[in-house]
Amino acid sequence: MSRVLLAIGDPNGIGPEIAVAAAARVEDPPVLVGDRHVLAESAAANGFRLRTHTTGLPPEDGVLDLVDVEHLPPDEFRPGVLSAEAGAATIRYVSTAVTLALDGGYRGVVACPHSETAVHAAGIPFRGYPPLIAQLTGVPEDHVFLLLSGGGLHIVHATLHERLADALARLTPALVTAAGQALHDALRTFGVEAPRIGVFGINPHAGEGGLFGSDDERVTAPAVAALLARGVNASGPTGADVLLTTPGHDGFVAQYHDQGHIPVKLLAGRTATALTVGAGVPFCSVGHGTAFDIAGRGLADPTAVVRALGLFGRTKETSA
Repeated sequence: MSRVLLAIGDPNGIGPEIAVAAAARVEDPPVLVGDRHVLAESAAANGFRLRTHTTGLPPEDGVLDLVDVEHLPPDEFRPGVLSAEAGAATIRYVSTAVTLALDGGYRGVVACPHSETAVHAAGIPFRGYPPLIAQLTGVPEDHVFLLLSGGGLHIVHATLHERLADALARLTPALVTAAGQALHDALRTFGVEAPRIGVFGINPHAGEGGLFGSDDERVTAPAVAALLARGVNASGPTGADVLLTTPGHDGFVAQYHDQGHIPVKLLAGRTATALTVGAGVPFCSVGHGTAFDIAGRGLADPTAVVRALGLFGRTKETSA
């Protein structure tokens, strides 16, 4: 039975402790990817022994399998401290997990929270996980997207971490079509046989027939037509406020960051999960941050990680 790889995120944040806590709450524990010395205390506190992971080795009660990356120097493991060394380790953990997943034998990759500030301090260009996963898998960036899930919503983002004016200028029918197709394919992996997808308009009221600009006539309307021609059950473009309150949709295509993040974060809060779709490797991260202020204190809630693991199936939270 294939398993899920769980990269522990920024080692100085809450990632290591919520990775272990989440593993304690699921029936099908993941394979952790990180540094042994970073995880040792949390594992012991939760009654686990760390074991070097070997492909094909079955899970064992009281044991957490670990891919020991051996990247972060022990003296740089300082919970609650933002550092370039921890940022570099974050990327190494994810890169190791994705490389293993590409080789086959794993259901997917889940990543604990990262700090963009720490990663940039390490001199690593970083605009979130989707561009990184695209680079690691060799898939063009404009075919890889963020799918935010939570509160009963699944919203894919045609653009993400960039200045709003730049995001709007980059929108094309091809980009929106690719985002809709990636959402359709992802929803099918979640068990939705015939996903119904709503496409948000760019402008208020999707332009109101040109009253508020021609952007939707030029970009989103042709994208919906292209999706329909591919056999994707898409509708729109419609204003996001109207579409979100209209029943009958399994997922939505947002045109920019806040258009999709606000409704999911409003409904799901810190339990939201962020999937990278379109890259060929199932990848999911949590929707909250590193919480340096409580790191290492055993106070962090692993619910978002548990939910992320559950998205890959056969990983159900125990009743404990």
